[in-house]
Amino acid sequence: MDARDLLTIGDVAHRSGFAPSALRFYEREGLLRTTRTSGGQRRYERSVLRRLAFIRAARAIGVPLDEVREGLDRLPGGRTPTKADWTRLSRAWRGRLDEQIDALAALRDGLDSCIGCGCLSLARCRLYNPGDRVAEGGSGARLLPPMLRRTPVGGA
Repeated sequence: MDARDLLTIGDVAHRSGFAPSALRFYEREGLLRTTRTSGGQRRYERSVLRRLAFIRAARAIGVPLDEVREGLDRLPGGRTPTKADWTRLSRAWRGRLDEQIDALAALRDGLDSCIGCGCLSLARCRLYNPGDRVAEGGSGARLLPPMLRRTPVGGA
């Protein structure tokens, strides 16, 4: 491969929209491969941009990084994902997306009356949660669909 076909970390960051720290993280996690110059600088093949687009799309629909890695690991020789690869892998993630849509619709439909735990509508929740029986299930919004109870990516 000609050295002109290789991109610096700055080039990849600029073209992909990922921070250099994210690129280094994805490399440590085995999602990206790099070569090194004699001075130790990272160089990426241009095809890494497609891999990064794949990672971004999967993460945008809530696919955990370990599942993204599993999907990429199934590609022969670690090659760049194609449209057909995305179609095949995204079918497996469709159920998760449908679950998210259903959970958000349930949240939207009940948003003006209750957030799922009773803390903002105690008078009404006496009807749905007599004796605060939901508290036995643990802290947090126990009546929210499970998809909406998980910790958001990048947040606490």
